Amino acid sequence: MAKTLIVFGSSTGVTEDVARSIGGSLEEAVVVNVTDWNEDSLKELDSFDLIVLGASTWGIGDLQDDWHVKLGLLENAPLAGKKVALFGTGDQESYPDSFVDALGILAEAAEKAGATIVGQTSTEGYTHEESRGVRDGLFLGLAIDQDNQGDLTPERISSWVSTITSAV
Repeated sequence: MAKTLIVFGSSTGVTEDVARSIGGSLEEAVVVNVTDWNEDSLKELDSFDLIVLGASTWGIGDLQDDWHVKLGLLENAPLAGKKVALFGTGDQESYPDSFVDALGILAEAAEKAGATIVGQTSTEGYTHEESRGVRDGLFLGLAIDQDNQGDLTPERISSWVSTITSAV
């Protein structure tokens, strides 16, 4: 099993809960709040086979506050040759034009640092209209809407974890 680092930013606890659920589904996972991530943390990235990044989308397409502060750190992280999987939380009914935009924001930063994004998922079953987190018709990672489709979250996590572990 791949050694996995999960870094999340959470304001209300939903994204943290998802991060911990993902971590519980993996044998060797370290779960870290992005507020605890710093320059020294970047030196440890090489010891991980897979890096999972998670964030919520706030308002109309805004990245979660803690990630917003650390985005520059991510953009300059030594991610060349690393596989990065993304998950995002949001509300597709209240914000159909910016649902999980955080996926796109994190993907752009990770790709700028040289990472390869893995774990794209289908947009089927969602009712959003537009998202920065969609590329070539697929979400750039796992999209979770705990407010409106919370009953689907466990199965979505399970399926996605299988996808990302097979990508490493």
